[in-house]
Amino acid sequence: MLVANKPGIGAIAHAKAHGIPTEVVPGSVLKSTPEQLLKMLHHHRIDFIALAGFLAMVPAEVTREFSGRMVNIHPALLPDYGGKGMYGDHVHRAVLSDGRTETGITIHYVNEVYDDGEIIFQTKTPIDPGETLESLKAKIQKLEHANYPKVIESCLKKLKS
Repeated sequence: MLVANKPGIGAIAHAKAHGIPTEVVPGSVLKSTPEQLLKMLHHHRIDFIALAGFLAMVPAEVTREFSGRMVNIHPALLPDYGGKGMYGDHVHRAVLSDGRTETGITIHYVNEVYDDGEIIFQTKTPIDPGETLESLKAKIQKLEHANYPKVIESCLKKLKS
């Protein structure tokens, strides 16, 4: 199933086109009634969660219940450039403005703190002289698409063994 915190995102249309159930749960609902999300996840018999572009804080009740079974992807090499408000272009701009020579992606388990869970996988890419926000975003997206599915599959295999 796909759970989004914002209506109208492209992932919802993609999921529906493939017969995948979808739900929109705004961040305000997550904060006030996390049990609603847990009930939905139990109803759909969800046993693993992969976050991707989910910008709301996942309630502690959910992260605790899915400890070791919830992953997220971050567009930088954590622990640098992580935490509240550090997502997407915010991360890329910070990396570029700091004059870094490399960046990358981090795939990590999710806990109660933004971008703080145990790191599962990281890979790097150089930042070329004259790198732009758009060119860096493209590099990072390529790394994400190449690696996130493989890491998710690996995590699922570990759970089944």
